[in-house]
Amino acid sequence: MRGAESLVEVARRFDLGFNSLIAANPGVDPWVPGSGTRVTLPTARILPTVQQRPVILVNIPEFRLYYVPRSKRAPVRTFPLGIGEQGRTTPTGDYTVIEKIVHPVWHVPPSIQAEQRYRRAVVPPGPENPLGSHALRLSRNDLMIHGTNRPHGIGRRTSHGCLRLYPEDIVTLFKLVSRGTRVRIVDEPVKASKAGNRILLEAHPPVTGTISVGETLRLLARKRLLTRVDFAKVVRVIEERRGIPVDITLTLPSAPGRGN
Repeated sequence: MRGAESLVEVARRFDLGFNSLIAANPGVDPWVPGSGTRVTLPTARILPTVQQRPVILVNIPEFRLYYVPRSKRAPVRTFPLGIGEQGRTTPTGDYTVIEKIVHPVWHVPPSIQAEQRYRRAVVPPGPENPLGSHALRLSRNDLMIHGTNRPHGIGRRTSHGCLRLYPEDIVTLFKLVSRGTRVRIVDEPVKASKAGNRILLEAHPPVTGTISVGETLRLLARKRLLTRVDFAKVVRVIEERRGIPVDITLTLPSAPGRGN
C-alpha cells in the first residue's frame, strides 16, 4: 500500500472492483489499510466458456464483464463493473448491442426524478452526467453499458440497473464492440474449470440468494469433475468466497515403497 491509499484507489490502479478486492482481503480495513499493508490482488479468474463469438458476458456476482472476441487467437478482455443497487438488480438475460453513443445525453427516468435525486429531466454530456463519455445501448432499451462520473462506485452496487465501467475501460470496450454484438448477463457466483490436470473452483459472495456446497457439487458433477475433487477444499472455498480460483484437486496418498 502507498501512504494513505485506500482499497478504492488500489482497485482503480489495478483495474479491479472494490468489492472483489475486499473479498480477497478479509481482515484488511478497506478505508484505512495502513501504509505497507500487503494486499492480495484478485487478478486470476476462471474465464467463461462460450458457444458463439464475439460476445459480451457479464457475471453479476463477480462484478465483471468479459469481452470474448471473434478470433480464438485474440485475448479475452475483462473489466470490473458497477451493477444495480439493492432493489434495482441488473436483469439477467440475452441481449444485443443496438446503439453506440459518444457523449450520451441522460434522460432521467421518472422513478429517479420522483426520488429527487435529480431535479432535471435531461442531463447533457459533461462531468455531471452519470453515463460518462460513452455508452452501449442494449436491446432492452432501459439497459446500457456505460462509463461513469463516479469511478469509486465500480465493483459495487451503485447503479439504477445499468452496467458501469471505469472511464478508461468503457473507451476500450467501445472500440472493440460493434452494433449487433451479443450480450449475455448471468448470475453465477460459483465457477469451476479444469486447468491441465488440476481442478479449479472460484466462489463469489452472491448478489441474490445463497450458494451451497450441494449446488457446487452438482455443478462439478455436470462438468464431470466431481470424482477428482477434495470435498474439504470445496467446503472451504464456498465458506470463504474470496473470488479467487483455488485448486481443489484430490491429492491421492503415495503408494508405499517396496522393501529391498
